[in-house]
Amino acid sequence: MTAALLYPFILVAGALQAIGNAMNAQLRGRMVNPWLAATVSFLPIVFVFTTLFLTMPTPLPSLDSLSKMPWYAPLGGLAGAVAVFGGLAFIDKVGAGPFNGLTLTANILTSLAMDALGLFGLQAAGFKPMPWLGGLLMAVGVTFIARSGGKSDGGEGQGEGHGEGHGMSGKLLYPFILVAGALMAIGVVWNAQLRGALENPWLAATVSFVPVVFVFALMFLLRPSPLPTRDDIAGVRWWMPLAGLTGAVAVFAGLLFVDKVGAGAFNGLLITANLLTSVALDHFGWFGMKRVKAGPPRLIGAALMVGGIVLISLF
Repeated sequence: MTAALLYPFILVAGALQAIGNAMNAQLRGRMVNPWLAATVSFLPIVFVFTTLFLTMPTPLPSLDSLSKMPWYAPLGGLAGAVAVFGGLAFIDKVGAGPFNGLTLTANILTSLAMDALGLFGLQAAGFKPMPWLGGLLMAVGVTFIARSGGKSDGGEGQGEGHGEGHGMSGKLLYPFILVAGALMAIGVVWNAQLRGALENPWLAATVSFVPVVFVFALMFLLRPSPLPTRDDIAGVRWWMPLAGLTGAVAVFAGLLFVDKVGAGAFNGLLITANLLTSVALDHFGWFGMKRVKAGPPRLIGAALMVGGIVLISLF
């Protein structure tokens, strides 16, 4: 199968990732405690992937493949979870718009750098100006979409407008947020290497997610309050605990496809589908999201994103 034939699957994974983010937002609201919400979100992932591995336990890794596995490969899930922690810790301090803009821009540029330099076992492609131009277009597109994220139908500023009031103290967090975005891209590549070493994709996915659940569950045990009330629990819709599974499709796609299409194209397609789906979710108010009309800035940003991923994918 050629790389281009994988693009639709990656786009679907990116769309599902955006839907999972919206579902997670609703779950966090009902669970009150963010660590409890994250644990509830990730536990079904481990259960499903473990069950699939027990159902399809072959192939199994050989001692030779395990001996060649980089020490950091099992940490791909944790690397990606740094951005989740960043959202939990920093998004209320800097605003949703700057947070998403910084993490996604760092993700795109890190992916291109890994492709160009051949980092973490990727085949070095060298510096190619067109993909970097595409990355620049995507970064500008992300900025347009992120900065337009704070105006709801009622005209009151939410995400970005709120974040602007944090001043210099919020801006001091920007380096940490950029690192979180870079780790998102690196985690995808580490997961692909884990898949190569363990051979069985279900086993690789289980190994990737178990440390994440452990960390979030430990954080909940250390910080068990606040807890949801009975009314909060009663408001949990059946689809809310499935948020993690929806987003896990993107991680599984990374396990299978990133070494075939390259980190830049994979993360670019994933982010493009994610943001375009997010624009639609906001515009129509699906999954309980506050309605934010897709005005000219968002549409311009979407067009730049599409143009950028075309340059990355074709060149």
